[in-house]
Amino acid sequence: MTGKTLTRMDLSEAVFREVGLSRNDSATLVESVLAHMSDALVQGEQVKISSFGTFSVRDKAARVGRNPKTGQEVPINPRRVLTFRPSHLMKDRVADGNKS
Repeated sequence: MTGKTLTRMDLSEAVFREVGLSRNDSATLVESVLAHMSDALVQGEQVKISSFGTFSVRDKAARVGRNPKTGQEVPINPRRVLTFRPSHLMKDRVADGNKS
């Protein structure tokens, strides 16, 4: 692994190069898309991006956990978690990348 992280700035730079919008417009577009995705997830909606994957929010029930060091039982509160399920195309593309 290279350790490189794709950032918002990288995405806006890619939009700038590929689409030809100004750097400011590209950054605004990326921020707008991410805000729409976040808002939909907060409202409990799924975000499905074709050939990429599906983001969704899942409710997890309360349960009893255990501290592995001491063995002491600790209550874990109910919570909402974000899940991502990659598409088959994305899974295949990542798997193909591992072959080289």
